[in-house]
Amino acid sequence: MKKEEILQILREVHHPGKSDRDIVDLGMVQEVNIEEGKVSVTLAFSKRRDPLAEYLIGSTRASLIRHLGAGVESEVKTVVVEEVKKKSGIEALGMEQLINVRHIIGVASGKGGVGKSTVAVNLACALARLGYRVGLADADVYGPSIPTMTHTEGESPMAEEHEGMELILPLEKYGVKWMSIGYFAQKGQALIWRGPMACNALKQMVLQVKWEDLDFLLIDMPPGTGDIHISLVQDIPMEGAVIVTTPQAVALADVEKGVDMFRNPSVNRPIFGLVENMAWFTPEEHPDEKYYIFGKDGGKKMAAELGVELLASIPLVQSVRECADKGEPAALGSGPDAMAFIELATRLAEKMG
Repeated sequence: MKKEEILQILREVHHPGKSDRDIVDLGMVQEVNIEEGKVSVTLAFSKRRDPLAEYLIGSTRASLIRHLGAGVESEVKTVVVEEVKKKSGIEALGMEQLINVRHIIGVASGKGGVGKSTVAVNLACALARLGYRVGLADADVYGPSIPTMTHTEGESPMAEEHEGMELILPLEKYGVKWMSIGYFAQKGQALIWRGPMACNALKQMVLQVKWEDLDFLLIDMPPGTGDIHISLVQDIPMEGAVIVTTPQAVALADVEKGVDMFRNPSVNRPIFGLVENMAWFTPEEHPDEKYYIFGKDGGKKMAAELGVELLASIPLVQSVRECADKGEPAALGSGPDAMAFIELATRLAEKMG
């Protein structure tokens, strides 16, 4: 007899007081010893004596005798173990839901208004178009825009119980798994949270979500730098970040702050590259024309000064704004904006290997 065969026999023994689940699934079978002519099973009970203990011991012995026969000696021993008090809420969150995620990348910016969330959403869709399994966590608790950009506002993610922990199931659309604090707030509701509350909410948006197998998990981080950002990077196993900026020279100081935050010894995460958003304006009627209304080669110069790679320059095209408002990311199309996001996704994927 093998241990697996003995365990299969023990699955016949059900605990009437625990939804009639069997003693193997309940983790009560602590040990199985098989010797020549003898099988010994040790059942674990909590310190608080189980009122059905004698019934379970008798049922276990009867099951063994019924299957093994009189020629094999059957023994059922017991041991008392302390009940481990389960942690609740944010304290119980670990990294279990990220085990099968290959790359976790932050999408950040030194300040707001540079199109960081637009880049994050379209990068996610572009990676999905390339065949990768992708998820995006909207960590911008003060201005969650992913529901609008994906036309999923008003939807409520489902939850399921797993080993005593309630897991949130992300929404799926355009081949991407989406999660945002915006799904849990009333329309127009301002989230007035202090730092610790915001940090806990962000951790839940990442650690309490059933992501399953992913090649990329993008985290749309809040704009700027501060305690929330540092806490997020320290609590989440983020490999590094992509920084989003606009071309004008005045943006350099903000980009530098963002880069310095990730390079700070207490954070120490690599910058995978810079994304220059609104690099030039292209009229929809004249797709070959370029107007550098915010300055030319600003992103290229910033990247050189900061010692990072310029991953892509995204044009300012009217369709980008229109697609975002309609909840249909531009990266799903075939215009110059879509091709720019595909190029960005391709280069990032190549860097990650």
